[in-house]
Amino acid sequence: MRIGELLGSGRSADVYALDDKWVLRHYRDGMDATHEWMVMSYLGAHGFPVPRLGPRDSETPACDLVLQRLTGPTMLESLLAGEVSAADAAAVLAGLLAELHTVPARLSPDPEDRILHLDLHPGNVMLTDRGPVVIDWSNTREGVPAADRAMTSLILAQAAVDPGFPAPADARALLDELLPHFSASGGIPAHHLTEAAAHRAADPATGPQEVALIDRAASLIVDLTA
Repeated sequence: MRIGELLGSGRSADVYALDDKWVLRHYRDGMDATHEWMVMSYLGAHGFPVPRLGPRDSETPACDLVLQRLTGPTMLESLLAGEVSAADAAAVLAGLLAELHTVPARLSPDPEDRILHLDLHPGNVMLTDRGPVVIDWSNTREGVPAADRAMTSLILAQAAVDPGFPAPADARALLDELLPHFSASGGIPAHHLTEAAAHRAADPATGPQEVALIDRAASLIVDLTA
């Protein structure tokens, strides 16, 4: 395997080109990506839009994933460029979560549990010529759909109250458009918002300045859904 140019870096992983069809996602801290690979494989088999997976065998380092190379901007890039409206982006995000939550849990015996992304925001949706594709499944677990709605809302609310975010007004507009979709799907119960806030605060990838905004972000959601 010949690793090519660095295409992008996130909080925990780097993405390198392999060729014109495949990329390598490498976790810098050595995190085992086996669970992520299994969830993405399961979702792909159910028709949910995730990147196609490359081969994974005994010689593949645990911290690496070979993924389909996607072409197109992220939803975040399109929002910031004014190429997609907050209303359209909200409809896509809500639709993706609703579709995801039709997929039965892979492991849990609880019939109410579903596959959760727990980091679904505009930066993790690629707008490709075959439609939106959801990337970065490193936080995935199983549980009730309201937990996913709470986490997505909290992430957007943090951006909306963060003066250091490139476009807090755009984040607020997206949140305003998204919350009615979530209300129609069952809403965001208070205990799930509390759990999402605790999870964000405990995440080592969340910086101190972001942690300081969590309570304010959660309060914004409460106010908007009152």
